[in-house]
Amino acid sequence: MSGFGKRGAFDVDSRSAPSPLAATPRPSANAFPATESGGSFNAPLAPPPPRPAPPPVQDTRRSDSYYDTKSAIFSALIEAIDLAQLARLDADSAREEIRDIVNEIISLKNLVMSISEQEELLEDICNDVLGYGPLEPLLARDDIADIMVNGAGKTYIEVGGKIQLTNVRFRDNSQLLNICQRIVSQVGRRVDESSPICDARLQDGSRVNVIAPPLALDGPTLTIRKFKRDKLTLDQMVKYGSITPEGAEILRIIGRSRCNTIISGGTGSGKTTLLNCLTFAIDQDERIITCEDAAELQLQQPHVVRLETRPPNIEGEGQITMRDLVRNCLRMRPERIIVGEVRGPEAFDLLQAMNTGHDGSMGTLHANSPREALSRMESMISMGGFSLPARTIREMIATSVDVIVQTQRLRDGSRRITHITEVVGMETDVVTTQDIFVYEILGEDQHGRIIGRHRSTGIARPRFWERARYYGEEMKLAAALDAAEVVEQRT
Repeated sequence: MSGFGKRGAFDVDSRSAPSPLAATPRPSANAFPATESGGSFNAPLAPPPPRPAPPPVQDTRRSDSYYDTKSAIFSALIEAIDLAQLARLDADSAREEIRDIVNEIISLKNLVMSISEQEELLEDICNDVLGYGPLEPLLARDDIADIMVNGAGKTYIEVGGKIQLTNVRFRDNSQLLNICQRIVSQVGRRVDESSPICDARLQDGSRVNVIAPPLALDGPTLTIRKFKRDKLTLDQMVKYGSITPEGAEILRIIGRSRCNTIISGGTGSGKTTLLNCLTFAIDQDERIITCEDAAELQLQQPHVVRLETRPPNIEGEGQITMRDLVRNCLRMRPERIIVGEVRGPEAFDLLQAMNTGHDGSMGTLHANSPREALSRMESMISMGGFSLPARTIREMIATSVDVIVQTQRLRDGSRRITHITEVVGMETDVVTTQDIFVYEILGEDQHGRIIGRHRSTGIARPRFWERARYYGEEMKLAAALDAAEVVEQRT
């Protein structure tokens, strides 16, 4: 028996051991279909094979005897080790010590297992003690965009824009809730009956949402929006067909010219991913301050200050809202303010920042079109209790926002940038806009994939031309617009 953390001899009775494992083997890392590209913009170039009608989902989950055996071994392990000493070890050393003790427990209990079953059990127990339990194999895969846990018995993933049922299962809802608490506690938050809704993040920036009973009737519900380890760039988005090379160059010029930009789109359309891509155009010497509910932006510049909201404590006090952060930004000498997601009255403060010398500020919001994005901003300001006439709010939007970039998730699961639209000004009581680039859907192929094209609208001199000229980008802007016209004529 390993001497690590041993409290005493094991009190085990082999006659009380559960029946031998009758579980189905765990699938390999490649058991789920992979796509050529993961992350938020996943539109592979090569056409996929025809998709037949999906067969009924087979229940490949492990048997109850597997979980009975695992529970017994896990309980013996907890009795045998010193968790305080375990916490002082690095992850690899702790994993090896746990494996040694579990192997001896299996031997003392006289459990009959194949080598693959034993390795499977060892890996599961190590993940339970040191990581996020059954979620670890899914978190390790880079082709998964979302993980959706609907109670202990069902876990879904999104791969290639399509949702699939997995064989991942938690022991019970208590284990799932413990893992949820472990995740949110790492960012100083909590989830329990008194605070059943929580937003958090993983160490790699992946966004996490937890809603627990009594609000979730079928057990804790966990949703993880995963981020790719390799950060997506505009060049890669061109490769995946999300935008044309000319459109990507215009987006770079918009970022370098410090245009105030709003990225709008539906849920899962890739707004945050596109925002990360646009920030690559920001100069290295600019001071950037980000405000987010759960920090997920991955900026590469050296001078970045990251701010995150804070929920109320157990007494209902101490809450720091997004509006508090945005207002405080104005006192921190920012050159650019980036709001992860505009959801409420902080829209007013962001527009004020854009209009008071913080050019190049950016934010995202939920909307289905650029015109709807303008209406959403107006309604968010109105709901914030600002007693301003509608025309005044629209004038503030027209003078603050320069460009709206619209993203969309199409029905085949691919993501596209569908509009690059600039805000021109006001005509009577209406905010006027003009499209520079649009995406047209032409149909679909025999595999069910959307066929479309990005086209230039023929605008030769956008309203932000003078801004581009000020930053020395007008020649590149003219070349990109001319190239887009040539492509338009050829098609």
